[in-house]
Amino acid sequence: MSNTDIFVLGGSQTDFARNWHREGKGIYDLFEESLNQALETSHIDAADIEVAHVGNFVSALFTGQAQLNGFFGHAHPALHNIPTSRHEAACASGSMALLAAMRDLEAGHYQLACVLGIELMRNVDGATGADHLAAAAWRGRETDHCQYPWPHMFANLYDIYAERYGTDIDYLRRIAQINFANAKHNPNAQTRGWQFTPESFSDDNRANPLIEGQLRKQDCGQITDGAAVVFLASETYARQYAQRHNLNLEDIPRIKGWGHRSAPLLMERKLELSEGQPLVFPHVKDTFDDALRRASLADVQELDALEVHDCFSMTEYMIIDHCGLTEPGQSWRAIDSGTIEKSGSLPINPSGGLLGLGHPVGATGVRMLLDAWKQVTGNAGGYQIEGARNVGTFNLGGSATTCATFVVGK
Repeated sequence: MSNTDIFVLGGSQTDFARNWHREGKGIYDLFEESLNQALETSHIDAADIEVAHVGNFVSALFTGQAQLNGFFGHAHPALHNIPTSRHEAACASGSMALLAAMRDLEAGHYQLACVLGIELMRNVDGATGADHLAAAAWRGRETDHCQYPWPHMFANLYDIYAERYGTDIDYLRRIAQINFANAKHNPNAQTRGWQFTPESFSDDNRANPLIEGQLRKQDCGQITDGAAVVFLASETYARQYAQRHNLNLEDIPRIKGWGHRSAPLLMERKLELSEGQPLVFPHVKDTFDDALRRASLADVQELDALEVHDCFSMTEYMIIDHCGLTEPGQSWRAIDSGTIEKSGSLPINPSGGLLGLGHPVGATGVRMLLDAWKQVTGNAGGYQIEGARNVGTFNLGGSATTCATFVVGK
């Protein structure tokens, strides 16, 4: 196991409320603007970047454009002759790009890496978008018998919880309500200007219509355009960066721990493997445990906040017990007690999460790490968790097929 420290020098994200297609702009425009914005805000000289990685799931379907890593050399003249690559693992694509950059730095091949996560998705109608996103499931095996494959899949997960543990659907509504409220304080959130009433989080079919199973509109993440960038550095480069900016090395956050696990593609096969076990997805708990162990933290409650993958309210409900915050099937306790709220002992998704902030699929893992950096450096603005020193992320792809966790701290 490598003991090499990987430092996070910051980055930036685009405004997830923007509709780039409606502005007459394409995926290259999104790429170029996000990269140059990150260079400016982080005070990074592009000539120092030695390797670059892109996380992207489905640009080839939404925009017809693949090999996005080739954009680096167009977006900035200093990047026309460096090694670059693009990574795909559905909604965990950004996290896979981060892990690849970490391996580059740990091996000593390079000193500074740029990681850019990106997706442009609002240029097609909802039905077409849902069909494109179904590529993260097994085509022809689990996507052909429903209108919206992913709401259907996670509605089925709710049914499993209801059968095993008697889970009350009202707790999913509360998760959505918390995350949309948090997003009001995030200047980059897609939903920051949306208006809700109490009926928006109820079983009112007009205010909150059913989508699939028992999941309703506010339980489901919306298609989003957006990009996020972070810069990862070796200790050597981080020391130089600290000296240039009158910082102590201890002031720069590092990736203290990480976890990465994968499971079979089919939800059905995952359920077969977990039959008779306390948790529906044991590999999700293993991913958390790996990251906490590498960070030398005893349990998840030693974190000050979590940014997790709430593509659906049900996904976050699953993550609450799988991260070890409650016993299996008891996620409702953390909701009832206020633990996961911004003022609670372990706030979850103070940024607004995927429901409130938005979910540009390939960018999400990178955005989560950026938000962890913001929290531990005190740069989260209106959604800052006071005194945050260790913040975790959890990003999944598909029906928890690819899972990644990071712990960022000083």
